[in-house]
Amino acid sequence: MTTLFQPLRSVANGLGLAWWARVETRQPDVTYWFGPYVRRSSLEEALPPFLADLRSEGAVEVNHTLLRTRRGEPFTISAD
Repeated sequence: MTTLFQPLRSVANGLGLAWWARVETRQPDVTYWFGPYVRRSSLEEALPPFLADLRSEGAVEVNHTLLRTRRGEPFTISAD
């Protein structure tokens, strides 16, 4: 079912209408972009397991912001 929505996500992202989460961690200092999602509620539903995974990998501080924007690669940006 996910593959059915991929073209819609791509169009929404291209128009700047897609929902993304910008997730910033400390130790390591990394910014992750999680998305795109057509609906904010879908992003809010999918985000907690991603955040839990980052915490389980040892990220000390995990903060996120939900944004409606256009985003391209890179999806992971290290402060190094």
